Amino acid sequence: MSDPRRVVVTAAASGIGLAIAKDFAAQGDRVHICDISAEVLQRVIDDDALITGTVCDVSNRSSVEAFIVDAVEKLGGIDVLVNNAGVSGPTVSVEQMDPDDWDAVIAVNLTGTFNVTRLAIPFLKQSDAGVILIMSSLGGRFGYPDRSPYATTKRGLIGFAETLAGELGDAGIRVNTIAPGAVAGERLRRALQGRADAGGRSLDAVTADALSNQSIKRFVDPAEIGALCVFLASDVAKSISGQTIPIDGDSKSAQ
Repeated sequence: MSDPRRVVVTAAASGIGLAIAKDFAAQGDRVHICDISAEVLQRVIDDDALITGTVCDVSNRSSVEAFIVDAVEKLGGIDVLVNNAGVSGPTVSVEQMDPDDWDAVIAVNLTGTFNVTRLAIPFLKQSDAGVILIMSSLGGRFGYPDRSPYATTKRGLIGFAETLAGELGDAGIRVNTIAPGAVAGERLRRALQGRADAGGRSLDAVTADALSNQSIKRFVDPAEIGALCVFLASDVAKSISGQTIPIDGDSKSAQ
């Protein structure tokens, strides 16, 4: 078995981030995570000896600085960075958008990712096989009516990753973007139930509508995204960089 990697994952106390952290830890890697919730973060840390963590709001620059310092102190360096932190933002047209809501999504999804990455790069350059993975979305590949800040930031992350791949290739650092579709879990279930309640329809009917734009009629399991991250960070993927990898059941649009 190869030496354990030193992995940093943002927003990883639940959902996709937690699946990613657990998948790396299952490989024997040491993982340092952050989350905005101290209580949820502590439960994850208590559950796995290979996972440590820092409370961090990625929209706050000083909070990000403290997180990266803590990660390097705990791990001794960084081999893999997974930028997973992101918020969905409001569901409203551009015309009706509150500019403060727009700014809040930009602050987390784009500026937060920028600051985490900017501060991690010097340590990734010291790694023998540095990897950066950035979580975009199906909404970053297609326009998303009434979700403009989300779609804009997720599209921007693809451009950011492609730029980083060009800048960091000479340092041996690979950079790729992952673009999940609808991901199974409590968050999606609540969203679908909300649509059903608002429209006076059954949950089954709303779920069928949500799956109608993809050829594989199932939602993405968070563990699949974790496995994809482990693959892209491995030597098997050492020639893959500057790419956006969809994991969305062959979706044709964002809904």
